[in-house]
This record gives sequence, structure tokens and C-alpha cells, in this order.
Amino acid sequence: MKTAFYVEYAGKQVEEKEIIAKVKEIWTAQGNKIKDLKTLNLYVKPEENAAYYVINEDVDGKIEL
Repeated sequence: MKTAFYVEYAGKQVEEKEIIAKVKEIWTAQGNKIKDLKTLNLYVKPEENAAYYVINEDVDGKIEL
């Protein structure tokens, strides 16, 4: 099954894969390898124009949408 997930708020639309790509970019920029990314939890807060993430139940951060 192919799916697409979008968050829409205040006239703005962000796709799930865009958020994941940004997190992967941050992960690799910190010297990590994609193969070491085992879990990714995302928490989208449209009212803050942000997404929070937790990688491998250990590393967390925030990205602007």
C-alpha cells in the first residue's frame, strides 16, 4: 500500500517525507550513517511551525517546518 501523509495548517502544507528527509540530513551532518538510524519518532506541532524528533530512542531535536 502506498500512502502519503500531509500536515496542513494556516495555508501551509508539509509532507511527511520532507520532514523525514530533513531529519536524515541532520543525522548524517552529525557524522552518523543512515544505516544506524533504527527508529524515528516524529511529533508535529503546527501551531509552533515545528516538528520534534527522537532518533533511536536517544537523540532528539526540533526542526522548523
